[in-house]
Amino acid sequence: MAKKSWLERNKRKASTVKKFAALRAELKAKGDYKALACLPRDASPVRLVNRCQFSGRRHAFIRKYGVSRLTFREAALNGLIPGVTKASW
Repeated sequence: MAKKSWLERNKRKASTVKKFAALRAELKAKGDYKALACLPRDASPVRLVNRCQFSGRRHAFIRKYGVSRLTFREAALNGLIPGVTKASW
């Protein structure tokens, strides 16, 4: 489990990105990069991190399911993800 502070920091960044999205798009369309540089750093969507919904892990994130590989494996083996079965041949 990731530290609570990391999860809260990522939530704060997401809200900042959402808050400044329209302004960033407008400034980029105008080509006003000086004003764009004056915005907060966390307003850039590049600074967001994909994190597992359950464990908060950032590495080995599976975008389609929104979880890390470890959580995905546990959920798949327990039958919690529809249509996913363990391979056997």
